[in-house]
Amino acid sequence: MAPALFVQTPLWHSRPLSKLLDSQVFLKMEAFQPAGSFKSRGMGAACLGARQGGARQVICASGGNAGLAVANAGRRLGLQVTIVVPETTSQRARDLIAAEGADLVVSGTSWAQAHQYASEELVGEGRVYIHPFDDPVVWEGHASMVPEIVESGLRPGAIVVSVGGGGLLSGLLSGMHRAGWTDIPVLAAETEGAASFAAAVAAGHLVTLPEISSLAVTLGASSVCQQALDWAGRHPILPFVVSDRQAVEACLRFADDHRVLVEPACGAALAAGYGRAVELAGRDPIVFIVCGGAGVSRDLLATWSAQVS
Repeated sequence: MAPALFVQTPLWHSRPLSKLLDSQVFLKMEAFQPAGSFKSRGMGAACLGARQGGARQVICASGGNAGLAVANAGRRLGLQVTIVVPETTSQRARDLIAAEGADLVVSGTSWAQAHQYASEELVGEGRVYIHPFDDPVVWEGHASMVPEIVESGLRPGAIVVSVGGGGLLSGLLSGMHRAGWTDIPVLAAETEGAASFAAAVAAGHLVTLPEISSLAVTLGASSVCQQALDWAGRHPILPFVVSDRQAVEACLRFADDHRVLVEPACGAALAAGYGRAVELAGRDPIVFIVCGGAGVSRDLLATWSAQVS
């Protein structure tokens, strides 16, 4: 029997955000997954599928969270793991990945360059590349959070989620449609300098950003997957872009309110609540996907706060 690679996370009621938004606000606490983020769901599913397909080694290019989730799941499944990270990945994230027993390789100055190296140079017989966001197996892993919300008896008036490469968004929407939630709007939050989804929706086609200039490096996909953009044509999705400062301030307020540390990538979604986004007016109840992020500490939050002040 395969080990449980992700857990059912709690759905917390947030009194501070409920008061701010004049709505009942609930938090899907994906920060409590084994690897510290929602990535445990999708990466766990992909690693299990790779092992069942005969793989002995899994490889992933990641800004941090996907790599940590693959390292965690791969170790528990008895697989060799190689994680390729760009130079922008924090030392904390690198240390966490290495602590899982994975081989860590640093290549390139962006996720795109790390991805190119990992997917073209390292794959081979018995070695499977796991894409951190553009993979149907990964999407289905992430979709598993929706039945957990359904089982609580809650039907959201809106859902707020951060978007990086679009894997979480794609999985979330897949799960929502299976649940019959085809009319529930999704606020898709990004930070300035990493807003490839908002750019794609505005253009009507995928857009590749020339660089990632946001400090939310785990949102640092220069282009979202096609599946995420396709969903924008068949579901009410509202792109929402915040500054790095708003994202970091949301992380700090969330830590004070709920005693949980999250990364600025997660703070992008929370900023929609703390900033009382007009797109959420009249929506009740509202569910925020607290996607988490293991590459955060009190010292890093202080550093980020100083950088954006």
